[in-house]
Amino acid sequence: MSFEDMATVVAIDQASTPDPWSRGQFQQSLDEHHCVVMRTTSAEGEEILGYAIISTVLDTAEILNITIAPQHQGKGLGAQLLAAQLAALPSAVTVVHLEVRVSNIPAICLYHQYGFVEVGRRRDYYLTEYGREDAILMNLARV
Repeated sequence: MSFEDMATVVAIDQASTPDPWSRGQFQQSLDEHHCVVMRTTSAEGEEILGYAIISTVLDTAEILNITIAPQHQGKGLGAQLLAAQLAALPSAVTVVHLEVRVSNIPAICLYHQYGFVEVGRRRDYYLTEYGREDAILMNLARV
């Protein structure tokens, strides 16, 4: 992910969640975290399909944000992006954390397929158009 990708990444996030990150949060992530975009190239040009932002500290990683553009969801791209990012983690990483909206059933199913387990909840963590909803905390132990 580069500064030039910001407008598209912010637009994807805004289209994907009722409580999107700010442009500033994405820009700060460029300096502090591992940030990647998933791209495709066609005769029409290059398109960003999604992105992932991961923080790594010593033996722990946290998936801070991983999103596929709404028009490309349901095609297995989230699984490809997640798998690639997990494979790219340093070998010293023994646990991966993430949180996910309780209503995001497709993402929860995907994380379960990759071995993530629920370890807790944050009550009323996410803003929605109708109020707030819980976050499910999940971990993946890497051996």
